Amino acid sequence: MLLNNACTNRPKPMWEASEDDFDAVLDLNVKSAFFVAQACVKRLMATGTQGSLIHMGSQMGHVGGPNRSLYCASKWAMEGMNKAFALDLAAHGIRSNTIAPTFIETPLTKPFFEDEAFKARVLSKIKLGRIGQPEDLMGAVLFLASDASAMMTGTSLVVDGGWTAE
Repeated sequence: MLLNNACTNRPKPMWEASEDDFDAVLDLNVKSAFFVAQACVKRLMATGTQGSLIHMGSQMGHVGGPNRSLYCASKWAMEGMNKAFALDLAAHGIRSNTIAPTFIETPLTKPFFEDEAFKARVLSKIKLGRIGQPEDLMGAVLFLASDASAMMTGTSLVVDGGWTAE
C-alpha cells in the first residue's frame, strides 16, 4: 500500500504566479507523486504483489478556487493520473484511488486560518461547518487500503464536508 501524500501550495492570483511557483507546486504535487507511485508499482510488479495506491488529492481537483490556479492544476492532474494509473495497473491487481479532502488543519495550513476573512469564506463553503482535521481522513485511508474497497479503482473519495455538493 502506498499513501502518496506530499504536497505544497503557493496561493496567489494566477497573474502573480512565477515560473518558480509553478515548478515548486507541480514538481512536488505531480512529478514526485508520479515517480513515487512508479517506484512502488515496479516493486509490486517485480514481486507479483497486488496492492493499493492511495493518492492525496483535494476538493480543488474537482472545483476551482481563487488564488489556487497552480494548486488546482496540480490536483486536477492528480485526478487524471489516478484514472490512467487505474487502467494501466488493474490487470496486475494494483488499485489506484484518490482521496479529495477539504481544507484540513495542519501546520502547513494553520497560518492561513489566522486570516479571519479567509477562514470565514472557507467555513461558508464547508456545509458541515468546520475545518477538517487529519483524523477526518483516516476512515477513507483505511477503507482504500483494505479489501473492503477491492472493487474500487480509478475513483476519488471526496471528503469535503459538502463543499462540492453545490
